[in-house]
Amino acid sequence: MPLKTLFLNPPSFENFDGGAGSRWPATREIESFWYPVWLAYPAGLLEGARLLDAPPHHVSGEETINIAKDYEFLVLFTSTPGFPGDIRLARAIKQLNPKIKIAFVGPHVSVLPEKSLRDCPEIDFVCRKEFDYAVVDYANGKPLAEIPGVSFLKDDKVVHNPDAPQIQNLDALPHVTEVYKRDLDVTKYNVPFLLYPYVSLYTTRGCPAQCTFCLWPQTLSGHPWRKRSSDDVAAEMARAKQLWPEVKEFFFDDDTFNIQKARTIELCAKLKPLGLTWSCTSRVTTDYETLKAMKEAGCRLLIVGYESGDQQILKNIKKGATIERARQFTKDCHKLGLVVHGDFILGLPGETHETINNTIAFAKELDVETIQVSVAHAYPGTELYDFAIKNGFIVGDNKMVDEGGHQLAHIQYPGLPADDILSSVHRFYDEYYFRPKAVFRILKKAAFDSTERKRLYKEAKTFLKLRAARNKMVKKHAEAATAAPAGAMTD
Repeated sequence: MPLKTLFLNPPSFENFDGGAGSRWPATREIESFWYPVWLAYPAGLLEGARLLDAPPHHVSGEETINIAKDYEFLVLFTSTPGFPGDIRLARAIKQLNPKIKIAFVGPHVSVLPEKSLRDCPEIDFVCRKEFDYAVVDYANGKPLAEIPGVSFLKDDKVVHNPDAPQIQNLDALPHVTEVYKRDLDVTKYNVPFLLYPYVSLYTTRGCPAQCTFCLWPQTLSGHPWRKRSSDDVAAEMARAKQLWPEVKEFFFDDDTFNIQKARTIELCAKLKPLGLTWSCTSRVTTDYETLKAMKEAGCRLLIVGYESGDQQILKNIKKGATIERARQFTKDCHKLGLVVHGDFILGLPGETHETINNTIAFAKELDVETIQVSVAHAYPGTELYDFAIKNGFIVGDNKMVDEGGHQLAHIQYPGLPADDILSSVHRFYDEYYFRPKAVFRILKKAAFDSTERKRLYKEAKTFLKLRAARNKMVKKHAEAATAAPAGAMTD
């Protein structure tokens, strides 16, 4: 029998959507949780394993420690914002269960393996990049020295085994939906713009796009694009429909679901007879014919990374898309009746007060159903991080999140302080959602669906509470900055 293994997406900040399913680990303005897909694959390969997704199931640190005492091997998916708390948890687990072996996985330890090991001696080893087979091999008794892609300390010296080859045959991996059914409660997962309840999974790995800020392709999944066969995806979806007749929507959370036209159209032909409602990620480079095939196969919504309304910024981050193409793509979606959730980022290289205003105006022109506005985060291992460090654009304390895990701006530029970027996030939301068009959409949605009405009310309360707290923080920083020179003169 393999080691009794616990795969853990750890408890952290309250409602923190951590690394195992989230490309942008943070506590959201509105509570949302993605599925821990990365952990589900190896959890389905090991007999007797359990996947514990603590944040959405509201499992506390103390409860997690007690659960872990019954296991021989812990695989913990960490993130840069969550790492300090994760190593405290690892210490507590090892203190109660000294014999347990602990592996950390995820982008943070992939990029900083030696530092992570030295920061927390309780970590027995870390896995760099894809870790599916590495942790399974270890649980099955393979010596660390023989496992590709792992790093560990031996006689206080770090050992980096050769990199593991990327997994090419994705069909050989288990269906994550079977693991969800076994270990997770789908009613605990909510994303504001998706139908509730929803289930998410991957049909591909990797992304050939070169966006400088994007975390996973640069640190975990890689740029080479690998796909599951359309038959394998269709088989999993048919089974998932049987497992959860109550699920309203399935979400394909690939880095870029529809990046290859022929494969997308082929997969849509297999999904169409299933009669599912599904949504996915998309680039603005997707053409009308592909979008039409998706819509006819049951696609409802697209998450689209517009990022900025300034063409030079798009060039700076190597987005591989133009403002004009984004406009045409959005018109095509509106024509086909595809709902769009637009993602924007403030604080990318080249950002100024003027470009922020341009992006807000661009978003209002596009007029998509919902938006998410994030501050640029420079994660270790990304090109954006190297750029920000080299040019001295990282804020002094380099804090990515506040005490509640909410995003903080930790990059600033000459003439554009970090607090201005953060306060612009809420100005963006205000200007976007308090337009008559947007207000009408929200009221219309609430009027015809009592469940949606309750959901919207809860989300509005959460958002306004965070907005007030952030505005207070920015004001406090401004007052401190104003007072500092006066104090210095008095001295």
